[in-house]
Amino acid sequence: MLSPSRVPALRFIASCKLPTPWGEFTMHGFEEASGQEHVALTLGVVDDGAPVLVRLHSECLTGDALFSLRCDCGFQLEAALDAIAEEGRGALLYLRQEGRGIGLINKIRAYKLQDGGADTVEANEQLGFPADMRDFGIARDMLSELGIHQVRVMTNNPRKLETLNRVGIAVTEHVPLKVGRNSHNDHYLNTKAAKLGHLF
Repeated sequence: MLSPSRVPALRFIASCKLPTPWGEFTMHGFEEASGQEHVALTLGVVDDGAPVLVRLHSECLTGDALFSLRCDCGFQLEAALDAIAEEGRGALLYLRQEGRGIGLINKIRAYKLQDGGADTVEANEQLGFPADMRDFGIARDMLSELGIHQVRVMTNNPRKLETLNRVGIAVTEHVPLKVGRNSHNDHYLNTKAAKLGHLF
């Protein structure tokens, strides 16, 4: 059972039931010292010491909620929930890091540059940002609060695996999520593989 955290960087706030088409999850709310909020969804028993199927999912309003075909985010979110439901046990961390950390409005600006021919990395750089500003270290505190210390990670991004291992969360398996490729995001996915090292 979670209790409010005393860790200054991250506070556990509350948990509640969350019925979804994939089953009834428990939703856990967290808040950083900066005020940024994150949530985790868990299904089944996840604090028994055994490796847990986990997805670290960065917020993508356009893909997750507005069904954009420019990325594969919404497809990955649904595939992760499918996998957790099929297993009957797992966790999805929903990290509020829109647009690889640049925010929604800057993401729209980046999309406009992509409409003009820039790729996803070039667009971020033209706006004065690194290719990826996300901090996956916050996941360590969330996982620790949930009692999860060994994970089977659903991702195509090797940076997530490296970060978790570096901060003391043991990655026992890499589970690729090869979903959602289409004519609108083919160049985007190829760029992520070529320039960001994503594994497709």
